[in-house]
Amino acid sequence: MRTHIDDRRRQKRSYFSFSRAKLLGLLLILSLGFAVISYLRVLMPSSPVSGLNARLSSDGRLLGHFPYPEADPKRMVAVAPGLLLLPDAARSFLEMELAAASEGIKLIPISAFRPISLQNDLFFNVKADRNQSSIERAQVSAPPGFSEHSTGYAIDIGDHSQPQTNLSPGFVHTRAYQWLRKNAARYQFMLSFPENNPQSVNFEPWHWRYEGNTESLRLFEPAQRLVHNTRSHQQR
Repeated sequence: MRTHIDDRRRQKRSYFSFSRAKLLGLLLILSLGFAVISYLRVLMPSSPVSGLNARLSSDGRLLGHFPYPEADPKRMVAVAPGLLLLPDAARSFLEMELAAASEGIKLIPISAFRPISLQNDLFFNVKADRNQSSIERAQVSAPPGFSEHSTGYAIDIGDHSQPQTNLSPGFVHTRAYQWLRKNAARYQFMLSFPENNPQSVNFEPWHWRYEGNTESLRLFEPAQRLVHNTRSHQQR
């Protein structure tokens, strides 16, 4: 009788050992499968994006632009009537505006936070009106979901004394732009799309983004990394 019980116990332990081995084997196979799928996703082009004749690049960009979330409008504060930024960016811009004014230069905020729905209109509707291709439009305007303006940390700036240069390359010849080039970093703002930028976006001397807190650094880190990698490659 005792021998029979011992045999049953050994059989039970053997069964559980076999079951655990099968489970571990299955988990290993699944892990390897997920790893292979992840690797293939990197190698294979992404699926087409609806409405655009383009595919996402391996670093997530669409037509040169990185993806960005839409900030909560309820968190925003105004820097001018109808123009909103997140609190840290707004505070810093207003300080920068005052500093420039003390030197006789009046910075004008032209565009700030934009919801993705508005960016959708600015991209697709204007693209159609101007008979542009997606690539042509993306050189001057980000696709919806890929605009820095949706983060609440980007702002377009003009010169009050030369409004004809607003949102144009001619802004580089204004005192406002020259002042920003010398002083914007003191207020945690940087030029998003300088000349010959690696994102292949047209030079936009009016477009500046805030990088003065952890959230903004995290959002714009991929763009910063692209610039760094491009410079490192050029210096080799």
